[in-house]
Amino acid sequence: MTYTLRPTEGYDVDIETTDYLQDHVDTGDRWTLNFGPQHPATHTTLRLVIELDGERVARCTPHIGYLHSGFEKLGEHLDYNQYVTIVSRMNYLSPVSNDICWHHAVEKLFGIDVTPRCKVLRTIMAELGRIQDHLLCCGAAALDLGAFTGFLYGFNPRERIYDICDFISGQRFHPDWTRVGGAQQDLPDEDDFKRLVKYFVNEDLPRAIEDLEKLVLRNRIFLDRTVGIGQISKEDAISWSLSGPLARASGVERDLRKDEPYLCYADNWDGQGASAVEFKVPVHTDGDVYARFQVRIEEMRQARGIINQLIDDIPGGPIDTFADGKFVKPKKEEVYGSIEGLIQHFELIMTNRGWDAPIAEGYGANETANGELGYYVVADGGPRPWRVKTRPPSFINYSTMAKMIEGHMLADIVAVLGSINVVAAELDR
Repeated sequence: MTYTLRPTEGYDVDIETTDYLQDHVDTGDRWTLNFGPQHPATHTTLRLVIELDGERVARCTPHIGYLHSGFEKLGEHLDYNQYVTIVSRMNYLSPVSNDICWHHAVEKLFGIDVTPRCKVLRTIMAELGRIQDHLLCCGAAALDLGAFTGFLYGFNPRERIYDICDFISGQRFHPDWTRVGGAQQDLPDEDDFKRLVKYFVNEDLPRAIEDLEKLVLRNRIFLDRTVGIGQISKEDAISWSLSGPLARASGVERDLRKDEPYLCYADNWDGQGASAVEFKVPVHTDGDVYARFQVRIEEMRQARGIINQLIDDIPGGPIDTFADGKFVKPKKEEVYGSIEGLIQHFELIMTNRGWDAPIAEGYGANETANGELGYYVVADGGPRPWRVKTRPPSFINYSTMAKMIEGHMLADIVAVLGSINVVAAELDR
């Protein structure tokens, strides 16, 4: 189910943009400016080569940056569990979402169905990751346009999510929490987990969203800097393969949680007829910076509703799947109490011979905060992938930077770049 956010009304904009190159002849007065990588708004890695006609952008050539991480190549040298430490570093704004998506793709390739308990916990953490990403994006978007207080409103509540990640995995920033068929460990204490999550989604988050909205949504300066800026039409959004808030802000009604449901977003997720979680997909029609901000704000509210539907009814039972071959580490009592458990543990941890990987290829994707994050995995039957390819939403979204900024003023670059929410590690992989 989708619903359309109210378009910006009663606000006149007169911005010359889309056909700037066609309508303006180069008189030889243009000059070239390197925007980044040192500029704070480019995250110290991105680079935009700007051709300026006065203060108006005549041409923009985006470069993916200088991170040189080799993340995809590392997938050929690490097993299906070890690689989770790499994928969580591709999007360091919401690392747990990457963990969940990677093992979703691997389990799809292996034909593994995780337990109901694991599905619920992964869904809760995926939505917390969405909130974690959107809070920083909205806060930083306000900061880039001069509203430093908005950055604090968005950044401070994220500490609660770090606390939750630390609680479930022992690590705050990169939880590396999921494993093939399950998770690194079950909840240390379910009641404490519920208390932490409930306090965040029902106390901290609503207050943060309200503060952000009051600060910027009807702020004249924020409106001047965002309404009508960086517009992209629905047709162009589809042609450029945009996804996530960028696409939905332009009227594209697509969300993988609805169109290709997985985890608790799918009906009968527990095998006993359970209904999918209920939520709406916010869609805007203006396609500008302001619309993207509104879509992200509303998506946080919907994520809060999803979490509240699940948090009080976490199923019992194991978090790991033990019925689909020897993909999962055996329980501790089996390791210590039986030779079969000890051998399985040894083969998985010490020799990598426990992986019964198919000779096949597959693609698995999740709807993360920035859009469709997918992993294309080629397996050759060995303990490690033969090839791993990432479909990172930031890379696709960033490719439209030139189209959205040409014809705008130099100062608008910061607003448009902030609305894309580029994560540099997803670009120069």
